[in-house]
Amino acid sequence: QVHLVESGGGLVQTGGSLRLSCAASGFTFSSYAMGWFRQAPGKAREFVAGISGIGRSTDYTDSVKGRFTISRDNAKNTVYLEMNNLKLEDTALYYCAARGMAYRVERNSETYNYWGLGTQVTVSS
Repeated sequence: QVHLVESGGGLVQTGGSLRLSCAASGFTFSSYAMGWFRQAPGKAREFVAGISGIGRSTDYTDSVKGRFTISRDNAKNTVYLEMNNLKLEDTALYYCAARGMAYRVERNSETYNYWGLGTQVTVSS
């Protein structure tokens, strides 16, 4: 059975940092591209960052470039999202997702097969 479990969210002040983790099980982790998405109240879910199966390719939405870094450890079946210089607009529920085409990073959430339940990130002033 597939499980994606996010952790690392919390309350942080503007300019602060958080590191999200997503532990995967139930599938061959390295065969899947991974993505982080977020959804703020009243807004649509949006792509944040993605990484290919062996970590060779990454992609970021423009608003987080230079501040967020996605990485993965295939030996630990875990994907990470390092978030620095957090802004109020980063407040959202953050989800990790797995996509069964490892070599290609996609921004379209409909192409992802598995999803976690999310971890809340709240940035305060």
